[in-house]
Amino acid sequence: MNSRFAQTLFNSSAGVAALVLRVPVGLILAAHGAQKLFGWFGGYGLTGTGQWLASIGLEPGYLMALMAGSAEFFGGLALVVGLLTRPAAVVAAFTMLVAIFAVHIGNGLFMANNGYEYALTLFVVTLTLAIQGAGRFALDNQLLKRFGGVN
Repeated sequence: MNSRFAQTLFNSSAGVAALVLRVPVGLILAAHGAQKLFGWFGGYGLTGTGQWLASIGLEPGYLMALMAGSAEFFGGLALVVGLLTRPAAVVAAFTMLVAIFAVHIGNGLFMANNGYEYALTLFVVTLTLAIQGAGRFALDNQLLKRFGGVN
């Protein structure tokens, strides 16, 4: 791997603040993904989520459920441990943008009306992590040592 690319991908001077953002948001995203993928935590699983997504025009629904669920579940887990944080955060941020514009935007801001405030918050946090990186306490630092030429 190119050392410059590894530095861009893995290096972060964010410190502890990134950990404070990564862990709870990663757990929340992973739980949402588990609802979509496995039907855990009161979710509908792939079939039910896929049917609902198809009903609102996101087709093919099953594939969209698989992609959204995987982005949230695996991306969330990656954020928790700080592994490939920037790519995971970008994918999660994109997923939140789709949720905002495909599901919530017509309902206004507030969650009480199924609005976009929660998805917007997750979007902002994941975008922040994509920009600043994983921070000091993350597996990305081990990858940086391995691929970035840092001793």
